[in-house]
Amino acid sequence: MGPASESGTGRTFFVADLHLTDVRPAATGRFFRFLDEDVAGADALYILGDLFEAWVGDDHDEAVARDTARRLKALTDAGTPVYFMHGNRDFMLASRYAQRSGMTLLADPARIDLYGVPTLLMHGDTLCSDDTAYQSFRRRVRHPLTLALLRRLPFSLRRRLARQARAGSESAKADKPAAIMDVNETEVVRVLRAQRAGRLIHGHTHRPARHAHAVDGHDCERWVLPDWYARWGYVVCDVAGCALKLESL
Repeated sequence: MGPASESGTGRTFFVADLHLTDVRPAATGRFFRFLDEDVAGADALYILGDLFEAWVGDDHDEAVARDTARRLKALTDAGTPVYFMHGNRDFMLASRYAQRSGMTLLADPARIDLYGVPTLLMHGDTLCSDDTAYQSFRRRVRHPLTLALLRRLPFSLRRRLARQARAGSESAKADKPAAIMDVNETEVVRVLRAQRAGRLIHGHTHRPARHAHAVDGHDCERWVLPDWYARWGYVVCDVAGCALKLESL
């Protein structure tokens, strides 16, 4: 899977960790302008998780969910494909919402040919392998049986559980060393080697940067996407390479 560069602008955009919610309209407005001013006509847009602050199911009732679906569907109808990968906040997003918004769901990880460079896409949370408590929780909550059970619960209960999970996550993070919540470089090298990729693009850590990694004598690069809280930004790639763009929100 990869962008159809012959039919668009020759650029592909990557975002993650927008955490859209009705209570943060500035981020939502900035995202919609980004779609209109930057992404329209591009070869593809990849959303690598945490598009929303929380997602309790495809019956999610925030206005931002409806508005985002409408704007993304307009983009895909105009010819720019949009791909979505689950994050740790919106892993409950399923096919019904993806169809409404015109998005194609991606597995994590996903390997694409990006203008000739084998490129690995991830949300990034599985790279934080030092955070063993989180990885254990992630395995439990992402199990197909758990997901099936959660989706059968009443909406009000799902929303209450999501709030409790977010509160517990914030409390747990306050007691963890910062290094534990960043990627493990050995794990980065392992996945690059296993996937035979020369480039990795991910989010989750909220630490935007470009990193270089040596993998079996080959120079590989890793691009970390920014969050959309006090700032906003993206990675854009073309045949010449990738660049990280950051601006104040």
